[in-house]
Amino acid sequence: MSLTKKMTSRELGLVLAQQLLDVEDLHYGLWDPDMELSLGNIALAQQRYTAMLLELIRSLLSGHPAPCILDVGCGTGHILQHLIEHGYQADAVNPSAHLNKLVRERLAALQHRSTTLYETAFESLPLEHCRHQYDLLLFSESFQYIPLPDIFALAPELLRSGGRLVICDFFKTAAHCDGGEGDRSFSGGHLLAEFYGCVENSPSRISHDEDLTARVSPNIALLDEWLTQRLVPALGSIDEYLLATRPGLTRVLKWLGRHKLARARYKYLSGHRNQAVFEKYKSYRLLVLDSD
Repeated sequence: MSLTKKMTSRELGLVLAQQLLDVEDLHYGLWDPDMELSLGNIALAQQRYTAMLLELIRSLLSGHPAPCILDVGCGTGHILQHLIEHGYQADAVNPSAHLNKLVRERLAALQHRSTTLYETAFESLPLEHCRHQYDLLLFSESFQYIPLPDIFALAPELLRSGGRLVICDFFKTAAHCDGGEGDRSFSGGHLLAEFYGCVENSPSRISHDEDLTARVSPNIALLDEWLTQRLVPALGSIDEYLLATRPGLTRVLKWLGRHKLARARYKYLSGHRNQAVFEKYKSYRLLVLDSD
């Protein structure tokens, strides 16, 4: 079993954001003109994201008598909970031991025993237990973490005839690696052109392709404001205090971690991690792939 027992920096960042902002989800929110861009509206923006996915899934599976869904990379299990509460048979796969603890607690509270939580990576799913079991595979901001060859090899093994993939995630645009300011500020995501190429060479076809970048990028503006106006001053105060009280130890620790600190400063505190840079280098899309 491929299970991540040690919390990764990415998981830590997601969980801290969830705890600091008092939200249940780990995904981006969808912002519309009727919403004020503020920290207080993050939960509402995330609710709109979840509602959009649930409505799409309802429309895709309305003709199925007993549809079964696999939530790939289910995070804390909040969307999984919604799927169950909407009457779907839903399983999940997640490689994070820390997040899986939260998922198990959520399932226990629901007293729902028919859901299988595969505590492993998508690539390591036990096909002998789940081959051709699902009508829909849901990738809610998890698609970017799985190699494309693995996805297109495993999806036909997991889906029933006529099954679908629903993908909601960001991709790298053609501007990726152009050397411009901010090029390295946003990591992650598959090249969109490479993804389209994989689809062309697979039995699947795209039946829905919606660009949500403009509705997602305000999240970045909000984060950039929080980082530059709140976190940077706070870190400056902490640094000043430590240099005054523990100057020798502080200088040694900063020197030992200078490379990681430099990368973090560029990525998060340089001012390049903003809405315009995100819209240049990332394309956030909602996609449906139909299989044969």
